[in-house]
Amino acid sequence: MEKSDMQIIRLLLVDDEDDFRTTLANRLTRRNLDVTDAGSGEEAIEIIGQKSFDVAIVDIKMPGMDGIETLRRIRKIDPLLEVILLTGHASVEAGIEGIKSGAYDYVIKPCNVNDLMVKVEDAFRRRMIEKGRAQENRECSKS
Repeated sequence: MEKSDMQIIRLLLVDDEDDFRTTLANRLTRRNLDVTDAGSGEEAIEIIGQKSFDVAIVDIKMPGMDGIETLRRIRKIDPLLEVILLTGHASVEAGIEGIKSGAYDYVIKPCNVNDLMVKVEDAFRRRMIEKGRAQENRECSKS
């Protein structure tokens, strides 16, 4: 599939570090993603209640609602939303806990934007496959 034929990925970026979040959002926007950002897990949950996303990038370590709890709440709202967790503390344990909680993958900060884009695109493809399966299951159950 050509880049121009692809649907624009709607991405939610959640991180409490304003400078990091703004910089990463700008870099991802330049790569043709539709980026919405949130400074906390609570804000992210509020935004997800109002707008649909394909992929979310969520920082694990945030004050208030941490990334793992944010992930769990996202799963209740949109089970097919793919979540990539960010950790700045090289905590492989936290990343593994996140995957056990339903995250697509995790990335250690600071991250290479090109590597992150590969994960975002892979997560998006997985979401599209899962949405297609869910649609087929609904159609089959109607028959």
